[in-house]
Amino acid sequence: MKHLYYLSIWLLLNLLHLPAGQAQQPEKTVSGAFNRVPFEQFAAQLEAQTDYRFYFDPAAVDSLFITLQVQDAPVRSVLERALPNTAFYFAIDDERRVIITTGAPLETTLPPGFLHPGVGTTPATALNPADEAPPASAPGRSRYVREAEYRVHEIGTGSAGSAGSGKATLAGHVRELKSGEPVIGATVFVEALAAGATTDQFGYYSLTLPVGRHDLRIRGIGLKNTRRQIVLRSDGKLEIEVEEDITPLKEVVIEAEKDKNVSGMQMGLEKLDIKTLRQVPTAFGETDILRVVLTLPGVKSVGEGSTGLNVRGGATDQNLILFNGTTIYNPSHLFGFFSAFNPDVLQTVELYKSAIPAKYGGRLSSVLEIKTREGNKKKFSGSGGIGPLTSRLTLEGPLVKDKSAFILSGRASYSDWILRRLSNASFRQSSAAFSDLSAHVSHQLNEKNTLYATGYLSTDRFRLAGDTAYHYRNQTASLKWQHNFSNQLYGVLTGAYSRYAYTIGSDENPVTASELQYGIRQTSLQADFSYFPNARHTLEFGASSLLYHVAPGSLTPSGAASLVSPNVLEREQALESAVYLSDRIDLSPRLSVSVGLRYSLFNALGPRDVYRYAPGLPRTEATLTDTVRYKSGRVLATYHGPEYRLSARFVLTDNSSVKASYNRTRQYIHQLSNTASVSPADIWKLSDANVRPQVGDQYSVGYYRNFKSNTIEASVETYYKSLHDFVDYKSGATLLLNRHIETDIVNAEGQAYGVEVLVKKLTGKINGWVSYTYSRSLVRVNAGTPAETINKGRYYPSNFDKPHDVTLIGNYRFSRRFSSSLNFTYSTGRPITLPLAKYYVGNSMRVFYSERNAYRVPDYYRADFALNIEGNHKVKKLAHSSWTVGVYNLTGRRNPYSVYFKSENGQIRGYKLSIFGQPIPTLTYNFKF
Repeated sequence: MKHLYYLSIWLLLNLLHLPAGQAQQPEKTVSGAFNRVPFEQFAAQLEAQTDYRFYFDPAAVDSLFITLQVQDAPVRSVLERALPNTAFYFAIDDERRVIITTGAPLETTLPPGFLHPGVGTTPATALNPADEAPPASAPGRSRYVREAEYRVHEIGTGSAGSAGSGKATLAGHVRELKSGEPVIGATVFVEALAAGATTDQFGYYSLTLPVGRHDLRIRGIGLKNTRRQIVLRSDGKLEIEVEEDITPLKEVVIEAEKDKNVSGMQMGLEKLDIKTLRQVPTAFGETDILRVVLTLPGVKSVGEGSTGLNVRGGATDQNLILFNGTTIYNPSHLFGFFSAFNPDVLQTVELYKSAIPAKYGGRLSSVLEIKTREGNKKKFSGSGGIGPLTSRLTLEGPLVKDKSAFILSGRASYSDWILRRLSNASFRQSSAAFSDLSAHVSHQLNEKNTLYATGYLSTDRFRLAGDTAYHYRNQTASLKWQHNFSNQLYGVLTGAYSRYAYTIGSDENPVTASELQYGIRQTSLQADFSYFPNARHTLEFGASSLLYHVAPGSLTPSGAASLVSPNVLEREQALESAVYLSDRIDLSPRLSVSVGLRYSLFNALGPRDVYRYAPGLPRTEATLTDTVRYKSGRVLATYHGPEYRLSARFVLTDNSSVKASYNRTRQYIHQLSNTASVSPADIWKLSDANVRPQVGDQYSVGYYRNFKSNTIEASVETYYKSLHDFVDYKSGATLLLNRHIETDIVNAEGQAYGVEVLVKKLTGKINGWVSYTYSRSLVRVNAGTPAETINKGRYYPSNFDKPHDVTLIGNYRFSRRFSSSLNFTYSTGRPITLPLAKYYVGNSMRVFYSERNAYRVPDYYRADFALNIEGNHKVKKLAHSSWTVGVYNLTGRRNPYSVYFKSENGQIRGYKLSIFGQPIPTLTYNFKF
């Protein structure tokens, strides 16, 4: 078989109108019965019976099967019967060469005026002659798209004769045809000029081209490839609507960005769409973005049931989690068993592990940006799901057709019925419930201005054994205004509000009944601008300001009989501001560089008391020398400094490249926790006169290689991070309701390094990825005094140091309706500190512990399996539905969540706690209307 690579030779022959060669022989016909024959074999049989020759990309048709019976039929007739309702097209030239393409049929003749558009006084109507009308029977395309593909679009103003000199900028949006939602990450390019642009979060693109006639190609994830023919006279706009590719064949899922692994500038970026998220089995059958993120290389958690992310050796508080531009402080429900985000409203999830763009700041390790859909601008629709523990419902539709839309989504749990059926009496007296609600509205005021509003609310209630009650909640809201100054410059102004709070109450004993409360909120304003001077140059700049308010904790009595003394800590507040500038330049087709600078400024503000301690001595209440009172609004501490961003990409060959990056980040807020896992009772502490901000530097180098026509991606990334002044704790530290918290925490140094290997197969019936990560995360505390020194000032493993990690995600599609998924993960056990011996001082027994984190819990591994059953694929039906049947922890392994020790009858005994010690079957029903 011949590959698609020879098409360029064929096109050149047609452009030059060279002689066709020898006289053609009478056409031979085809006969035969084909029953689910692979297309490559089908084409070989047609070649054997005729003098036709086929040209196609084998990887693109590896999941295309032909079922057909013909008798003495011409080749053209056979292909017309074989390819309807597929994503494939065929074209036949005078030499009986058959070219199979996707996206649009190939033209075998040039339209009038193609080589000399607009010469003389040719009227504009001549650019769209009748013989260029789209074929009425073009398979798989709506009439709107067929007409848009074959019509020549005139962009800008000016006489016809002005085309041919100078440059102009083409801009616009790429939107989905049926819903009107923007398409993120679609590429708009002119292949002949090697010039292109990628749409941003609003579906916006800007592309500077020579004036004249061009053939635009548009590709996007899960979309049918399309094109637009344009005559560009001056700056102008072209709004593009594309069709969703609903053919459930995996070869089209990632076609749009099949070479991004090599040609893309960004390194350390993992990008997931909702289709990928839904394929990974989870504990309770519901799509969970945090569980899927944990399958990516370089991302770990301390154990089962925890959604805290440890990215490249960083702590959980060193990740910035953004939901449509608002900060989420607790991204989980039910103590980490569910993520806090309804999967039905999600569009993309992007995780930046290195080369973090200059627009992001405030965290050391990573940025996890979660973006929702805008809602259907064409018609009302909905979706939802029913599972054993939760149900969800999403409604969306236009407010003003083609201009504004809403999407409203809710989710709730009903897990108490399981607790009441457990044999343990304390479990039967417990209760657990959560819910979340999100809403998004977008409205296009005019072609230059668009507004976006998002609101989110989540709440959890959990009661243990009828006594301790937990209640924690997230509240966020954002308003964005996008303004296009010109085709080359647009800006986005974002106002955002985030709040996280929890309440822990105990009322079983009226004498000790009390309520503990904590809260943090932030209000921010950010302006971001993007400037596109030309196709090889992108400039981004902006500024932001963020105001923190923290209520560190309050303990108050509950009820008249309570004898608990009130204890309310003084509030904290601070202002964090930043400006940034970044510039990406394509120096050559092979070499691109990106340089950025972010400068941040942090001011801790009054009203507040600041404690002074004797210099050179450990901070304790005994060494407290003075208390200074700062009035409201006064600055009690200031920190500032530059944050550098530098990255480069060099293309070695068409399918391989190397990339390198360096970034410095600063973090002015710290999470304090008594547990290795993320807990809803964790608190956040602002930097102040006694607690310095964290600073991190990361160096990364990677090699990227694609195989088999970009259907297999492979990458190897290595990194080294140095961390300064992050928070660690003295032995026996008290974190809750501590008025002198700086006496129990210490500033630590850290280093993290590792290698990440990732192989992805993007097409075919079998697809997925396998990753291996070797990673070390080490901590050193050497404050100069014995009381503030840990492990004699030497490096020791952090709580989340897990050197080896292997993950396999595999998907297999049996047919268009049935598919299966398998997930396997293995990792080294996390570090722990063990009691080694006991001894007596006087008449009191003491326990002698090992050096901090000198031992490890047993290694972790788990396998999950899921079977996805889709309903029939009739286009016109009341609702489209599917079932997901799965088993979490297929082998029933008792993975240790923690190891703890108890003194029993004078003996110290060790115990292992497992969250999921047996297989957990799940069944979920999903629907969409």
